[in-house]
Amino acid sequence: MSGALKLAVVGHTNVGKTSLLRTLTRDSGFGEVSARPSTTRDVQGARILVDGEAVLELFDTPGMEDPIGVLAMIERVGSRRSDGIERIRAWLDAPAQRVAHEQEAKVIEQVLRSDAALYIIDSRDPVLAKHRDELQLLALCAVPVLPVLNFLRDPRSEEQPWLDVLARAGLHAVMRFDSVAPERDAEARLMGGLATLLQRHEQSLERLVQARARDAERRRQVAWRLVAEALVDVAGLRVETVVEDAAVIRRDEARFRQAVCDREQKLVDDLLACYRFNLDAVEADELPLQNGSWEVDAFDTAALGLLSARLGGGAAAGAAAGVGIDLAVGGMTLGAAALTGALLGGSAQTARHYGRKLLQRWQGKQSLRVDQAVLLHMQMRARKLVEALELRGHGAVQPFRLDREIPGRSRIVLPAPLRRASRHPEWSPDSESRQHAIDLLAEHLSEHAD
Repeated sequence: MSGALKLAVVGHTNVGKTSLLRTLTRDSGFGEVSARPSTTRDVQGARILVDGEAVLELFDTPGMEDPIGVLAMIERVGSRRSDGIERIRAWLDAPAQRVAHEQEAKVIEQVLRSDAALYIIDSRDPVLAKHRDELQLLALCAVPVLPVLNFLRDPRSEEQPWLDVLARAGLHAVMRFDSVAPERDAEARLMGGLATLLQRHEQSLERLVQARARDAERRRQVAWRLVAEALVDVAGLRVETVVEDAAVIRRDEARFRQAVCDREQKLVDDLLACYRFNLDAVEADELPLQNGSWEVDAFDTAALGLLSARLGGGAAAGAAAGVGIDLAVGGMTLGAAALTGALLGGSAQTARHYGRKLLQRWQGKQSLRVDQAVLLHMQMRARKLVEALELRGHGAVQPFRLDREIPGRSRIVLPAPLRRASRHPEWSPDSESRQHAIDLLAEHLSEHAD
């Protein structure tokens, strides 16, 4: 047995006990979450470590379904002169009496083995007699109980009726913790509430809070570096093609597009892994992802034309192109799209500039490269994805949605490290210059994260 604080997570069926455990453990695979009643049938445990030492042990318990029936049985088997613990133990020691309430027996046994209980409340539920019975049953166990209001961000949430009934039960210290979308300091406040309730564990809980803060900061740094690495990789990507051969152009164009999409998909996968989410946490209809790939193609002329139009006539040449490839192919393939994008996003002067550029590059070989509009689009989407993951709890069962609308600004300029990387496709993966550009870009992204 360790000296870790042991917490029994208890409550009625389907109030989010397992969801809370998932969020606290950063493990979206813990237990089973379902809208069906009595999903959790047995006690399941999880241990949280700090520097290799267990400081917190959490026990997910089955939902209580018939507390009034249990209370009635306890009244029959126990002496009225006995205290709560004696009456509870008398009921537990009478198998014939508890067989009809196996789930509640598992809950009570775990509560008695724990230092405290977290009583989880679905704040969307109305206060019913069964909830008062559950509180009375827990009071008989003589174990500290800390109520936790869950799902507070839901519009149907009603907090005050629960605060009133808890106060009548003598429970005035109530924590607010939304397991789907917890506030940034929600976990620290929960640990602070436990420390007040169980002062002998105060130091270990403070260690946990500090360790989690360090982990969160490291995770953010890793996330922004992953974004910076992907952007630098895409900015420096080049594929040589021959403009005289339309078939070769189409082949190389497809290969180039796939390379960019694959790199962007790897970024998404890496970010989800960094925050310990699975790919099914993404809603493809809302987030521009499709099975781990961006749903909105980075080379979609209409999408980038919209982006170019929002950037305005003063946008950089690449953004004004309105396409994802700076390729001169005259009237073939992307040439018309390039001129269309230029007219959408720039001025007549921009269009003439691109017309001359198309003519100048009509012959010979040409490199395919991502233009600034695509890099900007990727940067903005990656930023939104990181921000969404920062605010998502692992107890969420619905895929999260990300607003794909591009913010309208009169002028947006790519960060200097990214512009520099786009001019140096020759950088090797381990070159000092490339690593320096990634460091600077990650720092820039982190500073402008909020």
